[in-house]
Amino acid sequence: MPFRVRRLVGASALLGAGGLLYAREVEPRLIEVVRLGLTLPRLAGAFDGYRVVQIGDIHLDDWSRPARLKRVAEMVNAERPDLIVVTGDFASYSAKRLDGEMLVGALRRLSAPDGVIAILGNHDYLTDVDLILTCVRRAGLTVLLNEVVTLKRGDAELHVAGMDDVMEGRSRLDLVLQEIPEGGAAVLLAHEPDFADVAAATGRFDLQLSGHSHGGQARVPLLGRAVLPPFSQRYTRGLHRVGDMLLYTNRGLGTVNARLRFGCRPEITTLTLRARETSPARRFTEAPRG
Repeated sequence: MPFRVRRLVGASALLGAGGLLYAREVEPRLIEVVRLGLTLPRLAGAFDGYRVVQIGDIHLDDWSRPARLKRVAEMVNAERPDLIVVTGDFASYSAKRLDGEMLVGALRRLSAPDGVIAILGNHDYLTDVDLILTCVRRAGLTVLLNEVVTLKRGDAELHVAGMDDVMEGRSRLDLVLQEIPEGGAAVLLAHEPDFADVAAATGRFDLQLSGHSHGGQARVPLLGRAVLPPFSQRYTRGLHRVGDMLLYTNRGLGTVNARLRFGCRPEITTLTLRARETSPARRFTEAPRG
C-alpha cells in the first residue's frame, strides 16, 4: 500500500476513533440550556413572564450516576422556574437496570413554586410502568394521564394538559378536551412531537411540549440525522408553528440503543411565556426542522 494511502487510512481511523470517543464520553455530558420567549395570545396578563422549564427523556439506566442527576436538578432549579415539566421516558427498556431509589432521589431535587408535572413516554411502558409511576409519585410529581390541571393567578387561569403515550395507544384526546375549561391559554404535554398535527387541529392548545426524538441523537455531517422513532419524523427538534399552535421538541437528557450523542447535545429548555408582544424581536424564530 502506498505511503500516502496508508497515511490517509491511518488519519481516517484516528479521526473516527476520536469522534466515537467524543460522542460517547464528551457530548452526552455537555448539557445545553436553551432559553426562549414565547407569546401565547390567550395567556392572561397575570401569567406574563411565567417560566416553564422542560426536561425529558432521562432514560435512567446503568449509565446514570447520582452526581450527574444532581447536576441536572441544580441546573433546572437555577433557572428559577415557576413550573417544571417532564415530558416522558424516565427509563429505558430493562426494569432490572432501573434504580428506583436513584430516580426518586433525583426527581425530589426538582423545585418550583407550582411543582413538577410529568407525563409518560413509550419507554416507560416498555420498562415497568407501575414501578415508574410509583417512583415518580413518591418523588412528589403530578402525573397527567389524559388529564388537565389548572394553575391560577387570582382569577386568571393557565391550563396544563398531559397526554398518555401516543405510541403505545394510550392517548385519549377526547377526555382531555372534555376536561379542559373553555377560557385561558392551554399547554399540552405530549411525548411524541408529531402529535402536534392532531392537537393543533382542535384549536384549543396554544403550545405543545414534546420530546421522544432526542433531536436525532447523532447527526453526522454530510450524512444527516440518525434513524428517528415513529411519531418524530416531522418535528424532530426545536421550535415550530403548527397551525395556530406552537410546538417545542426538547432533545432530552439521556440516550437509548447506542449510548452516543453527536451534534445533539442533551437539553434543558426554559420557556418564558408572554401574554403580548413587547417588541418585534419577541416573535419566535423557527428552529431547523428535521
